[in-house]
Amino acid sequence: MAKKSSQFHLLDHPLIHHLLTEARDERTQPPRFREVMALIGEFLAVEATRDLPTRRVRIRTPLERYEGQTLQLPITIVPILRAGLGLAAGFHRIMPEAHMGHLGMFRDEKKLSPVSYFEKLPRDAAKGPVFIIDPMLATGGSAISAVKVMHGHGCRDVRLLCLVASPQGAARFAKAHPTVPVFAAAMDRQLDERGYILPGLGDAGDRLFGTSD
Repeated sequence: MAKKSSQFHLLDHPLIHHLLTEARDERTQPPRFREVMALIGEFLAVEATRDLPTRRVRIRTPLERYEGQTLQLPITIVPILRAGLGLAAGFHRIMPEAHMGHLGMFRDEKKLSPVSYFEKLPRDAAKGPVFIIDPMLATGGSAISAVKVMHGHGCRDVRLLCLVASPQGAARFAKAHPTVPVFAAAMDRQLDERGYILPGLGDAGDRLFGTSD
């Protein structure tokens, strides 16, 4: 399902291609865009959690005793506001017991650098894997800053989930955090002069919530 390098995992699945094409389409309206983002978020969550440790538990089915498996460590989802909420909804749908933190960042359009304005994290985030969620790995600034925040809170198993990435942002992120896995639905062609991904899908936050500049 995923094309893997040592760090980057690109999902390769017909349904992902179908959904991502719909997300890119400028005619897709916010209600459907939110649904598509959540569906892709579910795919990303399945792939990104593939190697999580489990522990054996004994239960009873309606017919007999059974030894199954359950996750060994608590999971924390940390979307970068506000666009990360779309993918996070899908992750939370298949992992409702996961804790959720939030990081608020916006991009300084002149410097193309992230500006942090909000941070709220679960107290036990460092006890298990943390999944940072940001739809666009464009210049890489927000993702790099978000990982630094989580490392600063003692989190060691940190993973990044994004919808689309640029080669420039991926390279910059890899240089800053070479051991942090990245799971993406697509690697796009390039950044434009404003730091937007091409072909991309526009401003994910605006398209999620029906807002504009």
